Amino acid sequence: MRRILAAGLCVPASGMMTALAQSPPPQLSPPPELPAFSLSPEDDQFLNDLESANFLFFWEQASPKTGMVKDRCNIHDNDQRIVASIAATGFGLTALCIGEQRGFISKAAALERVFTALRFLWKKVPHHRGFFYHFANINTGERVWDSEISSVDTAILLCGILTCRQHFKHPDVAQLADLIFSRVDWTWLSEDTSLLPHGWTPEIGFLSSRWDYYSELMMMYLLGLGSSAHPLKEETWNAWKRLTFEYDGMRYIGAFAPLFVHQYSQAWFDFRGKRDKYADYFQNSIVATVTTYGASPLLTRIKAM
Repeated sequence: MRRILAAGLCVPASGMMTALAQSPPPQLSPPPELPAFSLSPEDDQFLNDLESANFLFFWEQASPKTGMVKDRCNIHDNDQRIVASIAATGFGLTALCIGEQRGFISKAAALERVFTALRFLWKKVPHHRGFFYHFANINTGERVWDSEISSVDTAILLCGILTCRQHFKHPDVAQLADLIFSRVDWTWLSEDTSLLPHGWTPEIGFLSSRWDYYSELMMMYLLGLGSSAHPLKEETWNAWKRLTFEYDGMRYIGAFAPLFVHQYSQAWFDFRGKRDKYADYFQNSIVATVTTYGASPLLTRIKAM
């Protein structure tokens, strides 16, 4: 069975990338030539300090008893908020891997938090067909704000869980990750549509909005296609629209949305050297970034990645 390998994430993916093309579609622009670049010791230290500060949010704003991460906090006040985000928890699990790898915390401390979160998610946090509510009480896991069962926020959580599975390679982490991932019923989400709904609530059923245009949806569709327990059908990958944008003579697939739609999926999935019949999405995102922020000095930073 073929697998898609990501930055710390490994998803079984039979049939996920079957329609491979050999050359870029003619309507899209190749990325511009990037100049050689290397970080100075000062720049490298700055990036390390920045990454450490970002890691601290996910470490300090997570409950040590549940592993759930706050949706937001106010560091200038004695923040008593109890609302966690299922997506923030996914990012937080990923941050534990980065923090352990870069020496911000010990492996033992990271694993303790990972086990706390995974056990709580498996046994305590309410779900529907394996999908979780967008917002939950950080202490109990119960739904708050009448929030929806969220398809994309569950996907972000799953990315974090699978990153832990791949990074720590601990058999108990792997077992919990597999249990949570296999519980997600993608066939229910796609029962009458190839365009996945944004979510579901017990009060109204499926939300009317669909994931129908290029965006952060890619990670969600790929996870669903990679499920061995309840997989999406292959045609769902072709169902969503890929609008072509043009700016200053450069063409790319994009959306009427902020730049993060190009970044979220690629935080976990490594698209370099992989493509479908529509695009090389790694190269496509470089073009989108250049048209948004300009070629200098950003291009040199991209080259260094």
